[in-house]
Amino acid sequence: MTEPATGMTLRHRDGQRFRFDAGALCLELLLTGGPGPVAAHYEVLDRVEGLLDWIRECRLAPGLDVTVTAPELAAVRDVRDALWRLAEARASGAAWDRCDPRDLGIVNAAAAHPPLVARITADGTRAWAPGATGTGLLATLARDAVDLLTGPHADRIRVCGSGNCALLFVDTSRPGRRRWCSMDRCGNRHKVRAHRARTHPEGEA
Repeated sequence: MTEPATGMTLRHRDGQRFRFDAGALCLELLLTGGPGPVAAHYEVLDRVEGLLDWIRECRLAPGLDVTVTAPELAAVRDVRDALWRLAEARASGAAWDRCDPRDLGIVNAAAAHPPLVARITADGTRAWAPGATGTGLLATLARDAVDLLTGPHADRIRVCGSGNCALLFVDTSRPGRRRWCSMDRCGNRHKVRAHRARTHPEGEA
């Protein structure tokens, strides 16, 4: 029960707001933080409210009322960090045998639980079934990751082409030539630098 990929509005540390389409629900989860140095700069999943805020912004259909316990929140962080490492490995072209089996085990264990459930309401619309839990949310996220990492777009997971941007996305464009997290952000900055290089060659006054 997911909506078409429309992207999320991000705010860079320099204050700029821009739209970013990760191309997959599981990769949107990476926007909440990450392992190692990523967490030192940005971490949303240090509190349940941070996860709930992310749910309202991600591509899951609206109206999800989910109860998340502290252990479930910790499990979401574990899966997110495992996904970071797996997605980065795929983006770099690493073979599966170079991936940490512990990361695969974390994702597979989460995917083994029942996912979120949708239902048809009396007026014929779709809604989330009541009683949604953090474990069900995590199963939905992990199953999305399994679909991505084993599906036709597994080889189209990319890291933004900017040298100082670590955003990961799956290139779902027909030609498969997407390079930037967003043309409004890194793509535009590359165009500006390229234009300056053409119009003001190095050494020219």
